[in-house]
Amino acid sequence: QVQLVESGGGLVQAGGSLRLSCEASGSIFRIINMAWYRQAPGKQRELVASINAGGALNYADSVRGRFTIPRDNAKNMVSLQMSSLKPEDTAVYFCNARIYDTPYSWDEHWGQGTQVTVSS
Repeated sequence: QVQLVESGGGLVQAGGSLRLSCEASGSIFRIINMAWYRQAPGKQRELVASINAGGALNYADSVRGRFTIPRDNAKNMVSLQMSSLKPEDTAVYFCNARIYDTPYSWDEHWGQGTQVTVSS
């Protein structure tokens, strides 16, 4: 069984910075990619940033240049470094990972979500 445990989040003023972390644990054979999504009240969940096993990065246009997604392969951990935060970044942030738990099958996993609130 694979688990994703998130940490970080909280309340920050506009223009500030915040760092989220997510650690994958359990039966992990190989990680395909890890990502951060967010969901604001009344809106659909959207991809914020992702990084695959080869290190290829993808960012939402709304966060490019402000957020980065560093990854620690040795610890099966990914972070989301957020800077120049805006009130519109307020949302619940979810860690996501696609993981082979055996050499032959993979599954998609989600963290429990962590609240980020940016005050104006």
